[in-house]
Amino acid sequence: MPYINKSPWVIHYGGSGCGGCDDRAKACFSPAYGIKKHGFSCTQNPKHADVFLVTGPVNERNEDAIKQIYEQMAEPKVVVAVGECTGSGDAGLDVPVDVRVTGCAAKPEAIIEGLIKGAEVLGAKNRKS
Repeated sequence: MPYINKSPWVIHYGGSGCGGCDDRAKACFSPAYGIKKHGFSCTQNPKHADVFLVTGPVNERNEDAIKQIYEQMAEPKVVVAVGECTGSGDAGLDVPVDVRVTGCAAKPEAIIEGLIKGAEVLGAKNRKS
């Protein structure tokens, strides 16, 4: 990836919604869509993650969990909010959203494009630090 100096690790949080964006985000990591060919990998550990992929509605039940994941991530970090349920602006959160992917449910191709844009933002943040 010419826009960053390392392969980004993605942590995914799926809110409690219909599951459409959640399922399509997971599909991006399947061989059918092959986001790994763009250099992305998944992690379950926020301390290893560079990109925070949020799908589904943001509400009182999951806002604290989302904040905790975000706060555990090392700097620089990027937030990619997917789907209409994540809201507008900063996804209804106290965390900044770097990239917004629209749609209900968002298409896997759009999510991949959003992750690539997120990697570009991450690269820019790395160059500043």
